[in-house]
Amino acid sequence: MAVTQDRPYAQTLTRLREAGLRPTRQRLALGRLLFDGGDRHVTAEALHDEAQKAGVSVSLATVYNTLHQFTEAQLLREVVVDSARTYFDTNVNDHHHFFIENTGSLMDIDGEKIAVTGLPEAPEGTGIARVDVIVRLQGAPRQG
Repeated sequence: MAVTQDRPYAQTLTRLREAGLRPTRQRLALGRLLFDGGDRHVTAEALHDEAQKAGVSVSLATVYNTLHQFTEAQLLREVVVDSARTYFDTNVNDHHHFFIENTGSLMDIDGEKIAVTGLPEAPEGTGIARVDVIVRLQGAPRQG
């Protein structure tokens, strides 16, 4: 029987299979929470809370492991704001971030809106994979 796009886990199932990940119950459930709502930034703790509220029985350790597996499979992008704060971004395209310090939230900045110049040469045998820019904001952005 072919998977159709109107089945609840079809989109997540397709993503996992295309990334070469076995679609376990936990991966399907967490993947659905992550990917079915458009681009977003989540912490492991916030996703764990969301999973618990949705009736998904999963440990925080499993959430961390799954997020890291999704990142390694390039389904997510890890954004380290500081040593105590890591977010996982469902938008894996080239872009940067605003970090709103008082709310702890991230907002995307189009990758073409920022030009980084004067990068040093990478050490021999290495190459620059990506440059991440995080612009820290104070206050709250106006909605509208």
